[in-house]
Amino acid sequence: MAFPQSAKYLVIGAGIHGLSTSLHLAKKLKASGQGSGEDIVILDKTGIAAGASGIACGVVRNNYFQPAMRELMAHSVQHWEANADAFQYNPVGYLQISSESMHDDVAQIHREQQAIGYESDFIEGTADCDAYMKNIFSDWRAQNITSVLHEKKGGYAHNAAAIYALAKMAEEEGVRILSGVTVTGLKFANGASSAVTGVETDKGTVACEYLIVGAGPWVRDFWTMAELPETVTIKGQDGSQHDNIPMWKYWQLEEGVLRVDPESFKTNDGKLPPVVHVDTDAPLISDVDGSVITEEMWGIYYKPDFNFGGIQGGAMPYKVDKPASEVAIDPYGPSSPEFVSSQEFAHMWVSALAHCNERFSGTMPKYHKEPSGGVGCFTPDSFPVFDVFRENCYIIADSNHGYKMIGVGELVAQEILGETSSLLQPFRFSRYAEGKLHPVSNSPYPWS
Repeated sequence: MAFPQSAKYLVIGAGIHGLSTSLHLAKKLKASGQGSGEDIVILDKTGIAAGASGIACGVVRNNYFQPAMRELMAHSVQHWEANADAFQYNPVGYLQISSESMHDDVAQIHREQQAIGYESDFIEGTADCDAYMKNIFSDWRAQNITSVLHEKKGGYAHNAAAIYALAKMAEEEGVRILSGVTVTGLKFANGASSAVTGVETDKGTVACEYLIVGAGPWVRDFWTMAELPETVTIKGQDGSQHDNIPMWKYWQLEEGVLRVDPESFKTNDGKLPPVVHVDTDAPLISDVDGSVITEEMWGIYYKPDFNFGGIQGGAMPYKVDKPASEVAIDPYGPSSPEFVSSQEFAHMWVSALAHCNERFSGTMPKYHKEPSGGVGCFTPDSFPVFDVFRENCYIIADSNHGYKMIGVGELVAQEILGETSSLLQPFRFSRYAEGKLHPVSNSPYPWS
């Protein structure tokens, strides 16, 4: 098929957001009689699931301290549940296990989950938390735990399989996905309009009536192509102005795999366990040599995963200490010479696993030594921006919350066709200047 010279709706990125938005836009166009999936073209410089969506941990959760994030995640969980087989989604639930410094935050999350009908149990106190966890895992031994939030919904999906399933659904609606096409620039209207009229690629120029950017960590590049501001002014809660705040920052994502039989990590009754997330201030002692790794707050998450062939999970990310414009995103993920998980991460993560479950003690030699991890592109407040720029350019800047937010595509498609989404309203770019920021928790993660 010939390379297109134009498309009514042009989408950049064949990951979770580009594919989900295209699928739902195609369905809405057809249902409303305004067009079909044949009006939509997706461009990706590599291929389907080649970026962050293809190596994501696949965790789906709702334990956000921010009410707007919590409601948006509840919406997305419905999408995972509705397509569980196609997305290879495991609805096993999610455990947020925390020390005292996070108790009040997690208690508030539980109360507000109940208010929106999101089922979860909340256990408080050291003794009750220990008993609750030992009822799930007989070898549980994490220290300094005073609260457990057990979300009965959520879980995890097979990351790449879910993305390929989305691609298949979109193509069945008539959406065309073009791989191996690198976008090199944007074209704009002349005169009073600032609209995007097309994109320049290494295969030629494609004219468009509407552009959707769902490029994950590459959003920085398209933001620059769109000639949008590299810094922002943020209004604080006290009314003070904070000028020249960089729009983008990168964090190194630390994830890996312990090559033990996934069957070895099940609950006492032989079932697949919930995703386990532990944040504690207990000293972390090396399972290798008994040294103290840290006495600061630390956190990990993990789950058995048959697609990864072991126990898969990660730990707190760390900031990339250079301006966003200087961060080399390509090659991405395990192919990167710079932004992959380190041996220090492996030592910390496996020791943390052993701190939580005795069965993982002595397993450091089984850590999978091939490169893993990647980088995430974060906004100034580490929460997403979903908004229209230059009249007809919808930018989905997920701030690394992306994979679990599969339902965002439906809401973006709704907005493109003229119906404002109340769930996306709190994530407008204007919130920085207006001081409408999301509340911040005591979690060691920038995205919770």
